[in-house]
Amino acid sequence: MKYSFKQSLGLFALLPLFYSLSCAVLEDASTKEAGFTTLFDGKSLAGWVLLNPQGTGYGVTNGVIYCAKGGGGNLMSEQKYSDFVLRFEFKLEAGSNNGLAIRSPLEGGSLAYSGTELQILDNDDPKYSKLRPAQYHGSVYDVVPAARVGLKKVGKWNIQEVTVNGRNIKVVLNGKTIIDTDLNLITDPNILLKHPGLLRDSGHIGFLGHNDYVEFRNIRLKEIRSAALLNDSPAGFKPLFNGRDLSGWKGLPAAPNDNPTNRAKLTAEQLAIAQAKADVRMNAHWSVKNNALEFDGKGDSLVTARDYRNFELLVDWKILPKGDSGIYLRGTPQVQIWDPRSGDTNTVVGSGGLYNNKIHSSKPLKAADHIVGDWNRFRILMVGDRVHIFLNGELVVNNTPLENYWDRSKPVFASGGIELQNHGNTLWFRNVHIRELP
Repeated sequence: MKYSFKQSLGLFALLPLFYSLSCAVLEDASTKEAGFTTLFDGKSLAGWVLLNPQGTGYGVTNGVIYCAKGGGGNLMSEQKYSDFVLRFEFKLEAGSNNGLAIRSPLEGGSLAYSGTELQILDNDDPKYSKLRPAQYHGSVYDVVPAARVGLKKVGKWNIQEVTVNGRNIKVVLNGKTIIDTDLNLITDPNILLKHPGLLRDSGHIGFLGHNDYVEFRNIRLKEIRSAALLNDSPAGFKPLFNGRDLSGWKGLPAAPNDNPTNRAKLTAEQLAIAQAKADVRMNAHWSVKNNALEFDGKGDSLVTARDYRNFELLVDWKILPKGDSGIYLRGTPQVQIWDPRSGDTNTVVGSGGLYNNKIHSSKPLKAADHIVGDWNRFRILMVGDRVHIFLNGELVVNNTPLENYWDRSKPVFASGGIELQNHGNTLWFRNVHIRELP
């Protein structure tokens, strides 16, 4: 087709309008997507890693990531994320089943337990008619049920937004909020012990294949960043250390009254005398410097002023080379702290193990210590006699009983103090927070 000179002039005259409209569209899109980073380039699986692949696994075609029919595995982001908004689109076939991993470890297997899985499912397929409520699309798998609304018919693209901020998880499917939950409200001991991944505060994002065909596209993420103040408790937690003084703490009486069983046998007057002596030593050897509890290595352990039963505990700690310490749970030793690179007998394991266990495991699942002199963080869940322990975000103790060191013929105490152990060396603790559980 040929254009006349006048027609060409007309087209040129319209160019500013076209430019203005296109800029408006781009500006609107960029405004809506401000701060988002693309996780899928539309051409390859760059930035992703496939673990425990099954069959064909995952691939890329026509600008989408697909999980193959009869294939799967865990397709995980190489990068870790903490708080974020994730947006993506997905398309199901009849009976499709997959999952979205959030804050999960970079590993194969079922991340519904060691991580957190949000279900991706064709809710309407008859074979899923008898699932439990928390197994349908959008649910925190087997933990928190999602509303069964908003999912389009198979073969159509769905738009999903997932916001993860602290312990809050919100899922919006095609404009409808199907889940908006606070994981701190989960106090059922069976769920907490079965799903240690709920406690993670960072991890990888991924798609969890179950041998069904599913497509994904337009995957993008915006991180939510907020300043964490020293000794400022996260939502749902209360501080055990205020960052200024020793309020809420007391000294641990010297042996043999460091044993809770022995203390229970003392008269009120005897206990008061022992405690007064312990508090004098506490004030002589424990102090607050630079917003941290500091122990000079010459006194006794520090213990909370009150007892606790079931709880989630956060503790940051730091030691010097060849340092040695621990955290007593309900007055019972101990979650181990030491320098795994000291050249002594502890070189083969890291910190975090239940050191005094004789029957059950006493060693951590992996070494996760930071370089000596850097701060480390424990996240400890204690329910009944069972313990989960994360060290620097890595699960090092999984649902292991803590044994009664003081009397191995009896179960661990039902309640007791939380102790910061003295082992004759300089130590530091900060960011000590607790979330009490039923």
